[in-house]
Amino acid sequence: MQRSMLRKLVTLTGVSALGLALAAPAVAATAPAPPPAPSPFPVIAPGTTLPLPAPDIPDEKFAPVDRPGPALDVPQPTLDAAVSCTANAANSGREAVLFVPGTTLTPQEDYGFTWFPAMDKLGRPYCSVTLPNNAMTDTQTSAEYVVNAIRRVHESTGKKVDVVGHSQGGTEPRFALRFWPDLRPMVDDYVALAATNHGSFVIGAALCNPAIGCSESLWQQTANSHYTQAINSRQETFPGISYTQIYTRTDEFVQPNLDDSGTTALHGGGGDITNVALQDVCPLDVASEHLAVGTYDPVAYALTMDALDHTGPAQPNRVDRAACSRLFMPGVDPLQFPTHYAALATTIAGQLALAPKTAAEPELRPYTMAG
Repeated sequence: MQRSMLRKLVTLTGVSALGLALAAPAVAATAPAPPPAPSPFPVIAPGTTLPLPAPDIPDEKFAPVDRPGPALDVPQPTLDAAVSCTANAANSGREAVLFVPGTTLTPQEDYGFTWFPAMDKLGRPYCSVTLPNNAMTDTQTSAEYVVNAIRRVHESTGKKVDVVGHSQGGTEPRFALRFWPDLRPMVDDYVALAATNHGSFVIGAALCNPAIGCSESLWQQTANSHYTQAINSRQETFPGISYTQIYTRTDEFVQPNLDDSGTTALHGGGGDITNVALQDVCPLDVASEHLAVGTYDPVAYALTMDALDHTGPAQPNRVDRAACSRLFMPGVDPLQFPTHYAALATTIAGQLALAPKTAAEPELRPYTMAG
């Protein structure tokens, strides 16, 4: 069964129907069709252009990029307890991959039924960092967990660290690299999956109504938030780090993302950058969505592994186009997928509904500003 049909079933009829679909005989791959039902969130129609707003805080208001980072406020035992690594991480001949989860999720919920078993099968060392309160509170606090995780993994392995982050988890490492420059020599590859690098119009329109409020971390991912302006201030990347920014043009949460002028893509600063849409590899894929990119999508997996297995960022022309017809990335158990996906959706819905809400974005901390 082709990938687009899988996602239609999830959208239209739920995970129970998906379980029946997985048991059905395989059919020949055909050109994917657009999803037959609209997203429950505002969606930018393919082919339209909605540019990101210009920053309203001048670069010179932010801290210089070479100013040493501040001491961490979170107690060290708490930070250390949030880092988990496989037994082979310390002694492997390969760099360990640090996985950073997205909003509403822990590492196990985001990667436990996809990336972790895939890495286990390959014998690849990896670590993860659990962000406070399912990554729903101030991302500036979450960034401290990432700062510590990069330091600890680098120290324990004696090697550079490869970082993989999904959605919000693609932004905290950039915040860490921006305001703690000692981390930059410790990072080799930085792969972001559907990251809200410049914020999202959809999050502001659908999830952060000022009359109701939303979680601190959601406010910080709205378009042109002070948090995203801080991340992107002065320079977006740093020399010596390979940045692979993977997105889908049909992302229902992270928009605009129609091309490399969208929210996920990075530019300038001296890092080695590849901005790539799934549709750059599979042009007929018009059904890829936000959760798939960070969890089970086989093309996102292929691009990520291309980056991790080669010097520099991913090169789309190296990716086997056979990935376009696959349902899942390696590591996914098709029989267990409906159960895992249902649990993922339940967790996200619960966090969005029940996490504490605030009326506005948290203030930027003093160390982010000049002076």
